[in-house]
Amino acid sequence: MRGERALIARHAGTVLVGQLAVMAFGVTDTIIAGRYSEHALAALSVGAAVFVSVYVSLMGVLQALLPIWAELHGGGRGGEVGRSVRQSLYLAAIAIMVGMVILLLPGSVLQWTQVPADMRGEVEAYLAVLAFALAPALLFRLFSTLNQSLGRPQLVTRLQLGSLVVKLPLSIWFTFGGAGLPAMGLVGCGWATLCVNWTMLGCAIWLLRSRPFYADYGLWKRIEAPDWQQIRKFARLGVPGGLAVLVEVTSFTLMALFIARLGTAAAAAHQIASNLLAVAYMTPLSLAIATSARVSFWLGAGDAAKARHACRQGFELTAVCALFYAAVMAALRNELANVYSDNPAVIAMAGALLLAVALYHFADAVQTFCVFVLRCYRVTLAPLVIYCTMLWGVGLGGSYLLAYRGLGPWAAMQSPLAFWIMSAAALALTALLFGVLLRWTMRQRAR
Repeated sequence: MRGERALIARHAGTVLVGQLAVMAFGVTDTIIAGRYSEHALAALSVGAAVFVSVYVSLMGVLQALLPIWAELHGGGRGGEVGRSVRQSLYLAAIAIMVGMVILLLPGSVLQWTQVPADMRGEVEAYLAVLAFALAPALLFRLFSTLNQSLGRPQLVTRLQLGSLVVKLPLSIWFTFGGAGLPAMGLVGCGWATLCVNWTMLGCAIWLLRSRPFYADYGLWKRIEAPDWQQIRKFARLGVPGGLAVLVEVTSFTLMALFIARLGTAAAAAHQIASNLLAVAYMTPLSLAIATSARVSFWLGAGDAAKARHACRQGFELTAVCALFYAAVMAALRNELANVYSDNPAVIAMAGALLLAVALYHFADAVQTFCVFVLRCYRVTLAPLVIYCTMLWGVGLGGSYLLAYRGLGPWAAMQSPLAFWIMSAAALALTALLFGVLLRWTMRQRAR
């Protein structure tokens, strides 16, 4: 029993280090933009929200392939992994094209959400640079998903840590200028991300070609013509998974865009809260990835009892870590806000938001774990319906009413706190429903 828990913890710990290195990109950009100007930080809040919505949604489609490759690995069918990975490149190409179009043409989204006109130009310029950073980011995600499914995330983590060493100085240099380079402001952070993403992809390709570990999977055989049966299998798992992530992320993104109309102080405070939440989220995400890899491995090996055991061990670790992070955010809310800004109004508002963020994080951790394990059992449509109802309906719709129109006996708050309160409540309901669904699914499989 302890062996399975330790294996999940080691896998998750390795993934977490890499994920935190990548999240440090966002933390670095947030701090640098905040020190450059309050306007740049507010523009980053909007631009990052749009990019993350696109990237994470498309990443969800590719990440959903993990159970397929983990099952092949667990069933001892390594020879089929290479062909499956090559076929996934067709799905990745479609995802890249869709994402680039959205990032290059964000005007209608910014106008619909009433982002202030003086902010749009900087946001659009930032997104235009990130559009060309999307392809290497998604292809590197395929490399990461493959390694996670095979239980070998170490190489991915090393690359992610190394990339941070490059990202930090580039972001500072491009943003503030120096050594003959003019200051680019927020767009400089985008250019730094583009350079780092292409470098990481180049290193990943070199590793795939040179490391003996990958030789048995036949990854570099000539790519076959599209196998539409295989691609449909990917789509049945990946598209609902990606849409579910889209609903979750866009509810978060639209929150940022709606808050932008409350002014730069509100947008900056929301960006601080969002960034801290994103950092904390990496732990339950890493545990969900590690646990789903183990659950799928045992399902592929034909041992449903060990799959259930792995699920229980992973859930216990996730719940304990989530409680710890929530307590830290609540207790140190003002000190954490002060790291990002020296504006008293922004610090005070961000500190208030972090109380709601603590509740949000615990619910987010539970629902993330459940939805990843449900994918191992090929349950994807029910979570999508729950996400749409709870996050868009109760969370985002209720937030907008509470903030700007009033909700029942409560008057309009005209504060970003309204969005965090309602979103936390919606996510708590989502976590409860996912927990019930996962328990029912595992019982059905046991029978």
